[in-house]
Amino acid sequence: MSMQFKNPVLNWIEYRLPIFSFLDDSVGSKYPTPKNLNYWWNYGSLAGITLGIMLITGIVLAMHYTAHVDHAFDSVERIMRDVNYGWLIRYIHMNGGSMFFIVVYIHMFRGMYFGSYKAPRELLWIIGVLILLAMMATAFMGYVLPWGQMSFWGATVITNLFSAIPFVGDAVVTWLWGGFSVDNPTLNRFFSLHYLMPFVIVGLVVVHIWALHVHKSNNPLGVDIKGDQDCIPFHPYYTIKDLYGLGLFLIFFMAFVFFAPNFYGEPDNYIEANPLVTPTHIVPEWYFLPFYAILRAFTADFIVFQVISLGGLIMSAKLAGVIAMFASILLLMLLPWLDGSKVRSMRFRPLSAMFFWIFFLDCLVLGVVGGKPAEGVWIPIGQVTTTFYFAYLLVIVPIVSRLERPKPVPESISSAVTTGAAAPQAAE
Repeated sequence: MSMQFKNPVLNWIEYRLPIFSFLDDSVGSKYPTPKNLNYWWNYGSLAGITLGIMLITGIVLAMHYTAHVDHAFDSVERIMRDVNYGWLIRYIHMNGGSMFFIVVYIHMFRGMYFGSYKAPRELLWIIGVLILLAMMATAFMGYVLPWGQMSFWGATVITNLFSAIPFVGDAVVTWLWGGFSVDNPTLNRFFSLHYLMPFVIVGLVVVHIWALHVHKSNNPLGVDIKGDQDCIPFHPYYTIKDLYGLGLFLIFFMAFVFFAPNFYGEPDNYIEANPLVTPTHIVPEWYFLPFYAILRAFTADFIVFQVISLGGLIMSAKLAGVIAMFASILLLMLLPWLDGSKVRSMRFRPLSAMFFWIFFLDCLVLGVVGGKPAEGVWIPIGQVTTTFYFAYLLVIVPIVSRLERPKPVPESISSAVTTGAAAPQAAE
């Protein structure tokens, strides 16, 4: 049924295009939501808002940016110095990338802890991993656009990785570059794709939300909704909660924009790109560091590489590192099937929760290792943490989830908080 308004204009629009009814059914008072969601469920909406901020600021920056190797660096300086509030728009966009990854990483770790990837939400989780991949591609191409030293050499190092692919690797690198080195065609391609990819992300986000609304949100208990007693309307209860979280997030975001705008940046990127001068230490942005550490962990003497490559006969260490780097993300898509437990939330799975937190710390250590030079003690630390990363996904999760006996799970969301409720049902 269409909504009715006192304003005749709104009624006229609603009758011809029931957009207000659609919004009310999707994110309004008619959308049922588990009544026990906590603030860890704020990060999905925060990610959507951050994406909107990145789109708006990116479009404005594109109006003033010149995608040419002779002018790109100067055009960024002009944005900072001559364009009205250009410094603000650029700093919001630059730090917004880091904020986007912060909220998405928290969103994903929350999903892993509370089992939001388990049936019937497998496709929802897979689409989320695809969004992460699209974000990474967009961020990498965007990092090249300022055409500083780290932009140029980062693009050179990362694109060169594809040369490890047998038979077609060199051709792929030449195609990415648009020539035989990172030059003007490369910059033009990256600018074009950096402008396009956010709209691909928007499309994936729409499908992600669509999949979410089919089976509704998971909840901290990981139990299915049993009726109206387990639900509350999304509006006003969670819109207010999201607005409160948004206020705190914007304070955190703007603190970097106004007081530490270059906190996440590299000093070398404020030097114009010079193909004849290589920076002392080439590092990607912080959100790529764990995967960069996995890439660098595969050296010729790495025992795991020796085993899987039969002593280097099957593949080179460089190819193994590239495969491992991409596999570290793609394997996340298999979590719904790797995890064989019938209980979603790790609140009732103490052994799984313990290994999850070790995995979380392992990812943090990988991030630290990725930012350090590939020498000394950092090499074995990177190899140990890389080994645990894959061992967790491929060995620990499948075994522990099937052998662990979870704690009793409440019959419903309401029974977990209602006095005199039925006894919890034993987990199978």
